[in-house]
Amino acid sequence: MGERMRLEPNLPPRPANAAMTRRPPAAFGPGCLAWLLLAWLLLALAACATGPQRAALPWRDAEQLVLVVVPDWNATAGELRRYERRGAGWREIDAAVPVAIGRNGAAWGAGLHPARSDGPQKREGDGRAPAGVFALGTAFGYAGRAATALPYRGTTASDWCIDVPASPLYNRIVDAREAGSDAVAGSTEPMRRDLHANGDPRYRLGFVIGHNPGNRPGAGSCIFAHLWRAPGEPTAGCTAMAEPAMRALLGWLDPRRRPVFVLLPQAEYGRLRHAWDLPETAP
Repeated sequence: MGERMRLEPNLPPRPANAAMTRRPPAAFGPGCLAWLLLAWLLLALAACATGPQRAALPWRDAEQLVLVVVPDWNATAGELRRYERRGAGWREIDAAVPVAIGRNGAAWGAGLHPARSDGPQKREGDGRAPAGVFALGTAFGYAGRAATALPYRGTTASDWCIDVPASPLYNRIVDAREAGSDAVAGSTEPMRRDLHANGDPRYRLGFVIGHNPGNRPGAGSCIFAHLWRAPGEPTAGCTAMAEPAMRALLGWLDPRRRPVFVLLPQAEYGRLRHAWDLPETAP
């Protein structure tokens, strides 16, 4: 027994509770951190894949929505609905009203939405209303004032919207007294159609739809919401409605609530509603 004692290593005595005195593993070692990072990345990807990405939408702060849905790309009539929201979710305001659009239907326009290539593209003179999401511009009319919170322009005989693609004033409303008669030469869009187009009432009241804000030549110009001359009569590319509907719309719109105008064929509405943060109930 003495020989065996000499062969034992010279170690300190082991305490009776040695199992309880072992050093605990590091709480966040390299492996744990890697797993946490992976979990965070998966959660971020899931958030991107679900729900409308309002933070990425130029109209994410809009609290008023004018929505026009038509049956398909070639339809010339549809329905207009108004929505508002305070906080989460859209709420419809009043009943839908009938509207007429371009005589050849609709085509993707240039607005707040990302460019689209999966359908017809809006061009000058094509007789199609631009589809997409658009800002609202100035209201206008034959009278000196109107009951609306939108900026308003009482038009005169010298006001024209320039639809000549080669013009540096393309897609703008100008006063010939200021821009000069040469600047409006060739334009087919007098803003006082009652004076220049045999008493035409269509521009007696309306507002600008912000299509082609960059004024790209040939991409389409002078897109308005305005009155119709006869119920259901198609337009050259605008959205037309009865006067009571227009007056109700103008009286409701408030630029402080960042309103937007949306026009889509029914199938596109169904495909894009969620991603574009549009009302949940399809018209």
